[in-house]
Amino acid sequence: MTQHSPMEPTKVDVAVIGAGPAGMAAAVTASKAGLSVALLDEGQSLGGQIYRNIENGTPFRDGILGRDYVAGRTLAQSLRASDVTYLPRTTVWNISTDNMLDLSRDGSSSQLIADKIIVATGAVERPSPMPGWTLAGVTTVGALQILLKASGVVQEDAVLVGSGPLMWLVAAQMISAGTPPKAIVETTPKGRMAQAMPHILQALKGHRYLTKGLSMIRQVRGAGIPIYNAATNVRINGGEVAESVTFISKGKEHTIHSNHIALHQGVVPNQQVTRLLRCDHKWDASQHCFRPVLDGQGKTSVPDVYVAGDGAGIGGAKSAALMGRLVALAIAQEKGKALPERVDRLEAALASDGAVRPFLEAMYAPAPQFVKPAKETIVCRCEEVTAGAIQEAVDLGAPGPNQVKSFLRSGMGPCQGRVCGLVVASIIAERRKASMDETGYYRIRPPLKPIPLSELANFQPLEVAQK
Repeated sequence: MTQHSPMEPTKVDVAVIGAGPAGMAAAVTASKAGLSVALLDEGQSLGGQIYRNIENGTPFRDGILGRDYVAGRTLAQSLRASDVTYLPRTTVWNISTDNMLDLSRDGSSSQLIADKIIVATGAVERPSPMPGWTLAGVTTVGALQILLKASGVVQEDAVLVGSGPLMWLVAAQMISAGTPPKAIVETTPKGRMAQAMPHILQALKGHRYLTKGLSMIRQVRGAGIPIYNAATNVRINGGEVAESVTFISKGKEHTIHSNHIALHQGVVPNQQVTRLLRCDHKWDASQHCFRPVLDGQGKTSVPDVYVAGDGAGIGGAKSAALMGRLVALAIAQEKGKALPERVDRLEAALASDGAVRPFLEAMYAPAPQFVKPAKETIVCRCEEVTAGAIQEAVDLGAPGPNQVKSFLRSGMGPCQGRVCGLVVASIIAERRKASMDETGYYRIRPPLKPIPLSELANFQPLEVAQK
C-alpha cells in the first residue's frame, strides 16, 4: 500500500471514499483485480467509525471493545499489504459530473479523476431533537464510543438516553472498562416487542447477533445500573450546561442529575455525497430513512457511481465489508478483470448476515417524540430553528426542505443539514400530509465541508483535456 506518496495520483481506475469496513474491502478487492485504487478518508487512520483506531489496539482496549471490533484488524492488515494508494486526512469537498474529485488535505486542495467512484461513507447517528439537546455536555452515544476507541477514555457520570443496539453495546463496554453509566433512560415505546415478533423466525437465521444482544442487555441489567423503560416526555435541563434529564416512566416523572447526557436513536445512511451527485434516493419505511436507489451490485442512478456499506442502508460491519467486495467485483467484471471470488456466494452471505435486520428495525424504530418534536424544540442546531418555525413556514407555502431553507436558513450552517435534514423533512411531511418521497430532502451543494477561503484562493485545478 502507498500512503500519501510525494506525487499523489491524478487519475485512478477507482476512487473509494471512506476507509471503514466497506471502503477497505472494496479497495482491497479492486486492487487484487489489477485496478489502480485511491482510498480517501477524513480520519487519521484506517477503520472508519466502527473500526476506529483499529491498528493501535491494546489488550485492555481490545477486551473492552470485543471480538467484532478486533476482527477489523485483519481487514486493515490486508489493506496495508495491498497496492492501494491510501490518503488519510483527506476531505472530498466536491465531485463534478465528469468524476473529478476536489480534495482537501493538510490545508491544500487538489484534484483526482476516477473512472469509477465507490461511496463508502457509512452512517451517521439519527438526530434526537428534544428540549435542551443543544446544551453543553450533551453528546451522542456514538461519541462516547469514539472517545473509548480513540483514547481508551470512558466518560464518567454519563446518562444514556435513547434506544437501539448501539446504546446497549456502549453501556456494556463502559461497564467492562470499569466506568458504568450513571443510568439508562430507554425510550423504546411499549409494544415494540410485539411488533418485532413476526420477524423472529427470520432473525433466528442471524442468531449470533441475537445472542450477542441478549448477552449485552443481561450484562447491563446485572450491573445494578438504574434502567428506566419506555421513557417519554424527555427533556434536558440547564442554563448553558446540562444539569439533569427529566422524563416520565411507568407513569411517574423522574429527574436524574448529570452534566453528561448521551443521546441515541439509531443510525441512518450518510447521504451527503450521494445527494451532491444527484443520485436518486427513496424513503425506506422500515429503516425510517432515505437510501440511494441501487441495483443488486451497488450501482446508483448516476453512471460510474456505486455505494457500499451502511451508506446504502444500515446492515452493520460484516455486511458492509461483504457489500464492498461485491461492488468491487462488479466494477472489475465491467472492466474485464477476472477474480476467483463468486458473486452468488457474496450475495448469499450478505442475505444471511442481514436476516436479523427486520426484527431490529421493528424493535428500535425511532420514538414519536424524536420524529415529531414539540414546537419549541430546536431542530436546526446551527441556525437555531425550531419545529414550530418550520411548521409556520409550511403554512406560508413552503412545500419542501429547500423552500424552508430559503425561509429560515435551516440546513445552511456548518453541518449543511447532516444533523437536521431528516427531522426537517419529517416535520414538513406531517404538516402537509405528504409522503417522505414527495417531501424530499435538502439539495446538497459544494463544498461538502467548510473550506478556508485561503485554500480556495490557492487552489490549482487539474487541467485535463479529456476524461
